[in-house]
Amino acid sequence: MKGPFVVISFAVLILATVGFWAYVRFAPSDPARWHIDPMVNNIWSQDSSNELVTLTSGALLRLPAAEGLLARLDAVAMATPRTRRLAGSVAEERITWVTRSRIWGFPDYTTAQAGPDGLYIYARQRFGKADLGVNAARLRDWQSKL
Repeated sequence: MKGPFVVISFAVLILATVGFWAYVRFAPSDPARWHIDPMVNNIWSQDSSNELVTLTSGALLRLPAAEGLLARLDAVAMATPRTRRLAGSVAEERITWVTRSRIWGFPDYTTAQAGPDGLYIYARQRFGKADLGVNAARLRDWQSKL
């Protein structure tokens, strides 16, 4: 009696794991939800230029205004593995990228918008409550490549 129960339990566990992976990997990314003005929540301090601010579920970075900065950031982002452009363009002065984790494919969204006093970048996760510093590390890496 124990044998079939173990096999069925294992099969259910495998199916649940594959189902969760498929949901995370293939859930659509709605640009209306993620391609938002990073300055909308007024979470930026006036003196935070060039300073990376780590949040529980993401990170913020404001870079001083420079000619062609958004275009350079777009090139860096697009050269990052498992990253694609979700919405926006340099001409629109706002771009949102989706970067997926290597194993599970968890999506993180990074939006950059050019403003008169600099480039505002907001990176955040979609699933869970804490990103374990992944978004801050990506912003640090991107900043070092600019």
